[in-house]
Amino acid sequence: MTTAEDKDVRQLIAREQIRDLIFEYAFHLDMNHPKELAELFVEDCTVVYGPNFGAEGRAAYLKTLDGIGSFFQATSHHVSNIAIEFRSDSEAVVRSTLYAWHRYRKERPDGHLWGQYHDVIVKTGDQWRFKRRELRTTGAKDFHVKEMIPIGRA
Repeated sequence: MTTAEDKDVRQLIAREQIRDLIFEYAFHLDMNHPKELAELFVEDCTVVYGPNFGAEGRAAYLKTLDGIGSFFQATSHHVSNIAIEFRSDSEAVVRSTLYAWHRYRKERPDGHLWGQYHDVIVKTGDQWRFKRRELRTTGAKDFHVKEMIPIGRA
């Protein structure tokens, strides 16, 4: 195999590992596994769910997950259209499309969110982890968050 082919194979493997990371995030969020969810991030991560909602660092992010089990009865996050651009062998910029359904424990209509995740994902050791995760919104219906970051559509 040539050096270029070797790099292509490494990137194909990395792409699948990054996709798996994104799917694991949705799984652990839907299963109400805050500890496992936080472990998908590096210690000095940045998470932005809205203009005034997010966290700096894994410990702070874990605190934002407190109570998700008591707030939501169920959620279902569907992620697709994953686009990966490598900045280096150990960093990628990733964009994916999201549909998320939320059933609340309070008496209120189910919430729906359509949007995108904009991520910076880094390789630490042999694992890919979120360095930065930002949620941008296309639209929402009966969703509990009122102030969101738009996708920036022209």
